[in-house]
Amino acid sequence: MRFEGTSNYVATDDLKVAVNAAVLLRRPLLVKGEPGTGKTVLAHEIAKAIDAPLIEWHIKSTTKAHQGLYEYDAVARLRDGQLGDERVHDINNYIRKGKLWEAFTSPELPVLLIDEIDKADIEFPNDLLQELDRMSFDVYETGETVAAKERPVVVITSNNEKELPDAFLRRCFFHFIKFPDRDTMQAIIDVHFPGIQKTLVTKAMEIFYEVREVPGLKKKPSTSELLDWLKLLLNEDMPLDVLQNRDPTKAIPPLHGALLKNEQDVMLFERLAFMARRNG
Repeated sequence: MRFEGTSNYVATDDLKVAVNAAVLLRRPLLVKGEPGTGKTVLAHEIAKAIDAPLIEWHIKSTTKAHQGLYEYDAVARLRDGQLGDERVHDINNYIRKGKLWEAFTSPELPVLLIDEIDKADIEFPNDLLQELDRMSFDVYETGETVAAKERPVVVITSNNEKELPDAFLRRCFFHFIKFPDRDTMQAIIDVHFPGIQKTLVTKAMEIFYEVREVPGLKKKPSTSELLDWLKLLLNEDMPLDVLQNRDPTKAIPPLHGALLKNEQDVMLFERLAFMARRNG
């Protein structure tokens, strides 16, 4: 069971090594990198490559670790008891299984995605340490123990918004997805736009990387935003001349809303255009 990328996902050699090492060791694969570099999609593609079901746990700022195990709805049981509902006699009716429970009891070896773990409270990773180590947990309300027959493939993504605890990091296999170089980016574009005009791609990538290198940019455009921009350029049937002969006094590229995602960066490019006009 080896991951070599898929027809829809271009994986670099170091990423393939990281995935296969994590699968062999059955350690959670912690993936960091800029937003839009394919961290979440990686879990989807691993599941496709090894023909495994995918279980997704998308983390929010309010998510608590115990929600990944199970939740006991004591309020609903109390209400049903007051109403004389027969369901109240079986406590299992009030236990909602979490994503880890689903992964541990899956009939097939699953891929479990814990997406954007750094969004949660700092204690969240620590609260999962024992369960990820033992691959089991206790349900105190029923006295049962839920244990994984086989350790699932766990992919954990982080945008590096918060530092993760050392104790948690020790239990993971770590990989940082570097921003794609031009050759890798070309391969990614070829996967998504087979047969696209090479001259258009070359010029679009030139503009894209120029935008990323502008000093003071608050949010650099990502791989997914380049793909969106190319899709718009193709859909609008943008003449190649518009990109090739771009006026330097108009610093903002056409359809820039796909690349620049906040007003500070748009204003930065407008200032650059103003300075170019004044110097010209």
